[in-house]
Amino acid sequence: MTDTAQKSDPVYDLAVVGAGPVGTSLAILAAQRGFSVVLVDARDPDAPAREDTRTFAIVRGSWRLLDAVGITADLSGLTEPLNGLEAVDGGRHWFGAPGVLFGTDDLPEDDADQPLGQMVPAGALQAALDSACARTDGLEWIRGRLFAQMETLPGGARLTLSDGRILRAGLVAACDGMKSSVRQAAGIQTEGRDYDQSVFAANVKLARPHDGIARQLFTPEGPFATLPMPGNRANLAWYMKRGAAEAIAALPVEDINAELNARFSEFAGPMEIDGPHTAYPLVMQLATRMVGPRTALLGDAAHRINPLAGQGLNLGFKDVGALIDVMCEAREVGLDPGSDVSLEQYEKWRRFDATAAAMFMDGIDRAFSNDNLALKPLRGLALTLARKVTPLRRAMARQASADQAHLPSLMR
Repeated sequence: MTDTAQKSDPVYDLAVVGAGPVGTSLAILAAQRGFSVVLVDARDPDAPAREDTRTFAIVRGSWRLLDAVGITADLSGLTEPLNGLEAVDGGRHWFGAPGVLFGTDDLPEDDADQPLGQMVPAGALQAALDSACARTDGLEWIRGRLFAQMETLPGGARLTLSDGRILRAGLVAACDGMKSSVRQAAGIQTEGRDYDQSVFAANVKLARPHDGIARQLFTPEGPFATLPMPGNRANLAWYMKRGAAEAIAALPVEDINAELNARFSEFAGPMEIDGPHTAYPLVMQLATRMVGPRTALLGDAAHRINPLAGQGLNLGFKDVGALIDVMCEAREVGLDPGSDVSLEQYEKWRRFDATAAAMFMDGIDRAFSNDNLALKPLRGLALTLARKVTPLRRAMARQASADQAHLPSLMR
């Protein structure tokens, strides 16, 4: 293509590739702040919405970011307040099963009347973001097109889409998931671990009140978690060896109910599958860099972590908040938001936090998903300390709710 033709291509401050919760919220927030934005969405606008069994634990800091996006009112009545988090070691112990429960009363006194966060169905969250995207000025939404390739230029990047369309942008945000095509085009490698486990996921009806508490039982095979939903329902995640979760998912619903209640009714009470169910493999994957020339990685494109504490999407929202702050600060001082200097600031802010979260969740999985005689006393001691030492419990509550002073401005 000639230089004249290149100059006629649309030029944006930011091109966001990937229109899941992370990419869509980034596109909306950047457009709200006066940046020209294009959002590349691979979903076919004429196809029915894909059924999604997931429920996200949107912690307090992330909920503030979604409020800035403008969708929390749209989610009214569809969410369940998250009032507490409970962890119980279900391995064999001499003196019962040690555990810890922390909740809103472990937060600072002036914040104790607010929940730790909200449990939000994945489909409702995406629908609210799509609606907000459609009404946001300064945001072009290209639907039903795939990212094909990218060329970095001195002043920006040149993107080619699957239909041959050319876009130019000062900064490209890779929000296109774990198998990110943008990350591959930028030449950024990944490292990680296959857990040789899969997660059985489903919504269930509960026979006893959940009181807004997310509960997690650690078994030698892996964790079993129930996440509260409206109507005394729960979204459950049952970790098993690879192949076992897939086998459970293939059973008739009556057989799944029988297996669930035989194994976990003492912990969670009687339960019954409510709606579709699925199984997916469990892996950890971290990009070796969170930035490349004119490129920033966000969400699963940058870090896919063990979903033990439901922090994966919240890490993605931290990426969004950090990149928005970096872009706005660069503009205020006359710098190019897509320059190496600006992107280095973003990477310094986010890489350590994302890696630390991934390693912490990996360590918890290694420590608790076994019946090791040497580890069990240490696990019991750790949970007992977390339960009885008030400053430690409060620190855990603030960390879990993403309610700290060093967070991006939109989450504080």
